[in-house]
Amino acid sequence: MDEHSPEVLTALQAVRMASELCQRMRRNIGPSPSILKPDRSPVTIADFGSQAILCKVLKEKFPQDTIVAEEDSEELRKPDRSRVLEQVTSYVAQFLPGSSQRDVCSWIDSGSGSVAERYWAMDPVDGTLGFLRNDQYAIALALIENGIVKLGLLGCPNLYVDPKQADGEKGCFFLAIRGKGSVQINHAGARTPLAVSKVGDSREASLTESVESDHGDPLAHRRLARSLEISRPSLKMDSQAKYGIVARGEVTFYLRVPSGSAPAYKEKVWDHAPGMIIVEEAGGKVTDMLGRPLDFSSGIKMEKNHGIVASNGFLHDVILRALKTTS
Repeated sequence: MDEHSPEVLTALQAVRMASELCQRMRRNIGPSPSILKPDRSPVTIADFGSQAILCKVLKEKFPQDTIVAEEDSEELRKPDRSRVLEQVTSYVAQFLPGSSQRDVCSWIDSGSGSVAERYWAMDPVDGTLGFLRNDQYAIALALIENGIVKLGLLGCPNLYVDPKQADGEKGCFFLAIRGKGSVQINHAGARTPLAVSKVGDSREASLTESVESDHGDPLAHRRLARSLEISRPSLKMDSQAKYGIVARGEVTFYLRVPSGSAPAYKEKVWDHAPGMIIVEEAGGKVTDMLGRPLDFSSGIKMEKNHGIVASNGFLHDVILRALKTTS
């Protein structure tokens, strides 16, 4: 697989369309109202619209491929959600003319597959709370074959392009192909090869973590930072954009120790497969906090893993050893 492969070209097309849909919704509707799913997590019209586009584009090109995605259309099909479904359909139709409400629900539900030998994992809006705050979020997509991530793509509409100019141009894509490296792509299509930082002294390291405290254990993160004598404050960011900023060397590592309020929580494949390959192909390393490889072959929930560490590689073992003594 290379940058001209059908999988890469199709994934880029789908994620670009989904990214633009999300931004249009943000501009035109403002803080998009959210629906609470049965697990109390929020979902917006952007989640539904993005997934409809991603699934439609992928299924049109690869009809035999399985898609494993976060959302389904159950909420949209409820009688009291007719206005929401109407909104979602009107936006999807701007990109896929002639789309009906039935089409949209069908496309969304084509992402209800199970882990297979070859499958696409997607999170249509990774970092929904960030989207609601008009902060960081990502359209996340990965192609996985026999448990190995072959392709990873993140669309980050609100992320600054240049780490040295946080107030400058915003909106970029991160793309990684197994064995071919990682690149950052701007809206004009210009590609910049990615490389992790070369920091080898933990005292010079920097950390990124989730904004939401229930997405990790902030106290454990602070204990680790003290143990490693890290003086810089952590960079808090929603979504897998955190993997992107590790890959481009902006920060040294991303840490996700499971929250003490939900110690049995298991990560989902779509939350880490795209970001993992982007860091690895930039020269970094990604494991769980016990040093085990991330498992994308056993099911949607990563039952064999506990927590996440994504680093520049140089400090990975140092971080794992510190976690054993501080967690």
